[in-house]
Amino acid sequence: MYDVVIIGSGPGGYSAAVRAGQYGLKAAIVEKDPKLGGTCLHVGCIPTKALLQTAEVWEYFKKPEEQGMHCDNARLDLPLAMNRKNGIVSKHAKGVEFLMKKNKVEVIAGYGVLKGRGRVEVTGPQGTKTIEAKNIVIATGSEARMLPGLQPDDTILTNIEILNLQQVPKSLAIIGSGAVGVEFASIFHRFGTQCTVYEMLPRIVPVEDEDVSKELERCFKKQGIRCETGAKVEKIEKTAAGVRLTATLSTGKQEVLEAEKLLVAVGRKPNTDKLGLEGTKVELDRGFIKVNQWQQTGEPGVYAIGDVVAGTPQLAHVATMEGLVAIAHIAGKPTRPVMKNRIPGATYTEPGIGSVGLTEAQARAAGYKVKVGKFPFTGNSKASILGHHEGFAKIVSDEKYGEILGAHIIGPHAYELIAEVVAAMEAEATVDTMVATIHAHPTLYEAVGEAFNAVYGQAINA
Repeated sequence: MYDVVIIGSGPGGYSAAVRAGQYGLKAAIVEKDPKLGGTCLHVGCIPTKALLQTAEVWEYFKKPEEQGMHCDNARLDLPLAMNRKNGIVSKHAKGVEFLMKKNKVEVIAGYGVLKGRGRVEVTGPQGTKTIEAKNIVIATGSEARMLPGLQPDDTILTNIEILNLQQVPKSLAIIGSGAVGVEFASIFHRFGTQCTVYEMLPRIVPVEDEDVSKELERCFKKQGIRCETGAKVEKIEKTAAGVRLTATLSTGKQEVLEAEKLLVAVGRKPNTDKLGLEGTKVELDRGFIKVNQWQQTGEPGVYAIGDVVAGTPQLAHVATMEGLVAIAHIAGKPTRPVMKNRIPGATYTEPGIGSVGLTEAQARAAGYKVKVGKFPFTGNSKASILGHHEGFAKIVSDEKYGEILGAHIIGPHAYELIAEVVAAMEAEATVDTMVATIHAHPTLYEAVGEAFNAVYGQAINA
């Protein structure tokens, strides 16, 4: 009998397992794939960001004179870049294995299915066995949604297949402009691919503040990435040379696009099928699991975390925190539920995006009397040193009390800079607190300090 059995070893699952071990709980983790780490480590966050780093470095090699250097005959070796990416993934997969041993978590290989009354049936390389637990945590993650009638292969790609390319495609069509779509556009454009992004909604990165969407689209177009918003792809045909897409654009005009590869990036669906949820009191909403603030489902002793959960964004760091909340609740330890308005979002394009809290439009719709502070990276010395001065930092605040309602940053390393605002919001700091906070010079995060000053119209360098 285990105190807790966790199904799935992604960031949420393995973090929950580590915390269970730290609390002295008898824990096991069930994983169907050969290695621990889940989508994020193997075909998601980590390999994608490894390639984004390669793309960033490659940009310097393409224009070395801007850094005062000459670099003759530089060339991109995609297989070598893929090997580097694979090495990073392998290193961290071994790290997860080590963490399980260190924290005395038993790893059980196989596919886990709930069988009721605290039982999990695991079918794996060694056959089928049933294990029992006082508590079960579902952490089975998600998988890429595919358009009806299509199957992933070496031409029609999801986040999995595109991470195994050995040649840079001449052209890439991308359907969907969420984080996955725009990140791969940012990678392969810098590698030399002609990229076209189709988005059905009126703007790219539609979950972001409207000003951020506009700025990323402006930057992408300036770089040479074509973005078609309000566009509907109606027909996809495979050809000898790749794919042929027929799309209706926002203007009503229909176009036919030929591309060597197609990336389908239209979202992710929760892995809740074939989990044995039938016959339990677990409630589903379009395949997502409903939970309370402690991550408990309607079935006693069964918790859910991460991408399978209804109502929270499908982000690795959300899964991790939800896992820690669930295990603390199981162990009877003090904890706080995940606060949705304090979850940072991070998109690793060039320029990058970091965001937290309410957008300006959401804050106004919620009835706040909003004051906005905005500071451009053109006024930031460190951004000039880096040669990346596109974008801005934007603070959304409540005029009455100076409450920080949200922050939206697009620019160099924005996904790192957002951390200051997340911490400030968690500590319930006000705009005045942040105005009085000294920011080191020259740094990128000075731009965030300037944005807080800009709420009062008092930014120094703008």
